[in-house]
Amino acid sequence: MELPNQTRDTLWTLIATPTIWALHFLFCYVVAAYDCAPNARIFQTIEGTRIAIAVATIVSLAAIAAIGWRAFREWRAGEGKSPHSADTAEDRERFMEFSSLLLAALSFVAVTFGAMPALVFVDCR
Repeated sequence: MELPNQTRDTLWTLIATPTIWALHFLFCYVVAAYDCAPNARIFQTIEGTRIAIAVATIVSLAAIAAIGWRAFREWRAGEGKSPHSADTAEDRERFMEFSSLLLAALSFVAVTFGAMPALVFVDCR
């Protein structure tokens, strides 16, 4: 199957955005736990942690948006109509692109909600 000006989607492109989401989630909780675990200064601000989480969130959202935009662009180039249930190589490619797009949207929302506590809470209470 020849797809002009398009990349071929694989399982790796499908799981890229949930992997970014998982890494972001792990990073946020490890950094917050490292800063708050001594439990000695629960009323002091955690500005460094909040900034680190904000930077990680911005980087994660940019990567997820880029991957989602690529999936959307290539899915729309192939007419972007569902369902992709035929047993052809092109329909499998469109299914992978559409699935990547949906997972990117889900991961974008999840990363945003994962970063919310760092935006709301200013200390370890």
